[in-house]
Amino acid sequence: MPDSDSKPGRRRAKGRRRKPRPGRGKALRVVAWSAAGVAVLGGTGLGYVYFHLNGNLKSVDINQALGTDRPENVDNGSQDILVLGSDSRAGSNKKAGGGTDDGSARSDTAMVVHLYKGHKKASIVSIPRDTLVERPSCTDKNGTEHPAQSDAMFNSAYSTGGAACAVKTVEAMSGIRMDHYIEVDFSGFQDLIDDLGGVEVTTSKAIDDPDSHLKLDAGTHRLDGRQALGLVRTRHGVGDGSDLGRIQLQQAFMKALMDQIKHVGVFTSPKKLYDLADTATKSVTTDSELASVKALTSFAGGLKGIGSADMNMVTLPVQYDAADANRVLIDETKSDQVWKALKADRAVPRSAGRGTATGAAGGVVR
Repeated sequence: MPDSDSKPGRRRAKGRRRKPRPGRGKALRVVAWSAAGVAVLGGTGLGYVYFHLNGNLKSVDINQALGTDRPENVDNGSQDILVLGSDSRAGSNKKAGGGTDDGSARSDTAMVVHLYKGHKKASIVSIPRDTLVERPSCTDKNGTEHPAQSDAMFNSAYSTGGAACAVKTVEAMSGIRMDHYIEVDFSGFQDLIDDLGGVEVTTSKAIDDPDSHLKLDAGTHRLDGRQALGLVRTRHGVGDGSDLGRIQLQQAFMKALMDQIKHVGVFTSPKKLYDLADTATKSVTTDSELASVKALTSFAGGLKGIGSADMNMVTLPVQYDAADANRVLIDETKSDQVWKALKADRAVPRSAGRGTATGAAGGVVR
């Protein structure tokens, strides 16, 4: 059963975590720099390949959907990208993610990727799906207007009004205009990892989670797509069973993924390059400004120099909700430090994360 989207009345962020309610894990649909595989195709002269890959891409016109009701577009050389994933069970996602295709989808992984001026470093802010937020009014794809809602679960914004509503909600939370939007799904994530030849990680503890179908001993493993999907969906296998612990695993895996992309050898193997580019373009939905191989090539080309050591992984500062063990509340003071730093293109201060809720899964994956 899906979680309730809202609770009446705002509550203060305080209290200890109570035993979480069992719930199905969701996949990490973070594409981040998976588009790097198309970075050299634009200049190959392979017209068929170019148009085939263009035809793979899906897009949504965020600018048209939101109009002028957005934060100011600050031109300081930085970029902010909302990276989301839906938990749709449609098509091949049903097999990859399990569960039933009920026609709905939510954004159960969300990251704001801030690329600093010069695109040599990045800060990535994960937004817990269980965060209670003030969702602004949104219009869905059928033109139905949904009024603003207090204490809405963050991941309900996507199910209410799609990508545009998710972007609008993040912009309302942060005061930062999103320059781009990227989304990837269950099967796309799994296929990307397989095309990359797997990703090597080291686990400091054994993981056994029947919900995500993952069982790993402590040690070093090269995860294939199915195992990687299981790892980033794991919620009850390690830590305190919360979404915050899953975010810690996702962040560690993302760093390993970035290092793997740099060493996969796609530029010396035309077939590997094509397979990765084909999978990446089939897997992603972007904003309309990125919805061509040329635009995606330019965007990806500007990210190739960023490795795991250049990424600062942050979780939006939250506190466990004493009134509901399955929700977290934004720590307004500390989250304000995060958003102000990114808006000014500065590093996120370490103090922003002190004394906030964590998922007790840090260091499990290296």
